[in-house]
Amino acid sequence: MTPKQIKERLRQQGKTLTQVAEENGWPRSAVYRVLNGVDKAYYGRAHDIAVKLGMKLPHAEQQAA
Repeated sequence: MTPKQIKERLRQQGKTLTQVAEENGWPRSAVYRVLNGVDKAYYGRAHDIAVKLGMKLPHAEQQAA
């Protein structure tokens, strides 16, 4: 999914990015950095955020694809 699609899905669910960050124990700024492309989310927390939001596949699935 694209960041735009993720933001739209969250709007439809009535959730803010801040709520998503708090629910998952992430800093709000980290979520914004991933969605805005500042963090490329190749590994670490940024990758975990991208996977959870639906932007990327988990590492195991990426290698199998």
